[in-house]
Amino acid sequence: MISVTNVSKRFGSLEVLKTINANFELGRSYALIGPNGSGKTTLIKCILGMVMADEGSIEVDGESVLDHWSYRSKIGYMPQIGRYPDNMTIGQLFSMIKDLRSDSKVVDEELIEGFELDKMMDKRMHTLSGGTRQKVSAALAFLFDPKVLILDEPTAGLDPLAVEVIKDKILKEMERDKLFIITSHILSDLDELSSYALYLDNGSLIYNDSIALLKEETGEIRLGKAIATIMKRNRKKIKA
Repeated sequence: MISVTNVSKRFGSLEVLKTINANFELGRSYALIGPNGSGKTTLIKCILGMVMADEGSIEVDGESVLDHWSYRSKIGYMPQIGRYPDNMTIGQLFSMIKDLRSDSKVVDEELIEGFELDKMMDKRMHTLSGGTRQKVSAALAFLFDPKVLILDEPTAGLDPLAVEVIKDKILKEMERDKLFIITSHILSDLDELSSYALYLDNGSLIYNDSIALLKEETGEIRLGKAIATIMKRNRKKIKA
């Protein structure tokens, strides 16, 4: 579904992505893991066409992301920090997005109801807490029943009940053979929601395989411990 081939990206003298190769398939959920500054967000933005790679290519459903924007309709994106017009109400925001995507045949409002956003449609965006903004971002990501969902820190700032609502939604949609790419610093969430892991460090792809194999190779039961082991091994290699 998504093919990343020999992708590199620099910002000035800083090499943010170093010859990344990865394939993301429908019906799978991938945990995109790495320390701050590892290149996770840049890779996501390259897939979305928000940042252009210096080298290599990215295809979504066989279509290059370069100079083609129609592929984006297949992707639901939840940013880590959603930025919306301050004076617009929640209801106006959803209405505007629906008008922009009037060609969409399916509208999924399950998260709007699950987060009880339907009870606060008159609230303006600048009055919302960070957690409520996250709920709006999540509802928008799922709104048009996309085949691909890229979720950046989806549970950050959410209350415990809302965390379970979005987890249940992700698990439900996974059963419909959708592709998920999820980043989070809460590795227990990723352990629960993902079967595959990509670990980036300093712009390089260090691990790209199943979480089960990662645990087997490291001898660890929990994803957090397994990733810590990989991090330590990688740092030793760099020092050597």
